Amino acid sequence: MNELARTLIGDSAAAPAAHILEGLDDELVHRNTPGAPHTIYEELWHLAFWQQITLDWIHGEETAYPANASLGFPSGSELKLESWDHLRQRFLDGSQTAAAISCEGDRLAQSIRCPSPPGKPLRTMSVREQLESLAAHNAYHLGRIVLLRQLSGAWPPASGGSTW
Repeated sequence: MNELARTLIGDSAAAPAAHILEGLDDELVHRNTPGAPHTIYEELWHLAFWQQITLDWIHGEETAYPANASLGFPSGSELKLESWDHLRQRFLDGSQTAAAISCEGDRLAQSIRCPSPPGKPLRTMSVREQLESLAAHNAYHLGRIVLLRQLSGAWPPASGGSTW
C-alpha cells in the first residue's frame, strides 16, 4: 500500500477512518455539541458527499460543484434517509475505492476535469492531485469527528486512536 492509500484508509498520520467511525450509536452521531456547527453524522455525510464527487470526476463524470456550501451538508429530510451504519459503510467503501485508484500507477498522471464553484473556471488536475485533495479534506473532517467524540467522552474507540 502506498502512502496516499494509507492516508485514505490506513494508519498514516492519524487513526484509520474505520477506527474513528466505530462504536457510535444513533444518539451520539446526531447529538448537537455546543459551539460545533455540525453533528458527527453531518460531518460524515459531508465527507461521503465530496468523496463521491471526487470519484465521479475521476471516472469522467462532471458532477456539478454545489452552488453553495450548505448543499454539501445534509438537509433535515436527508438526515432521516440513511442510517448511520449505511452512511458509515458507504463512506468506508468509497475510501477503499479511492485507495485502490491511488495504486493504479499510470492512471495517477491522467488529467481530469473538475468543475468549480459557480462563476469560477473549470479546473483540470491529475487523478493524484484530486486524491491528495480528497485525503486532505477527509483528514480535516475526520479530525473534527475525533474532536466531537472527545468532547462527548467517546474517545478513543475500542480499536484505538491517539489520545494526545
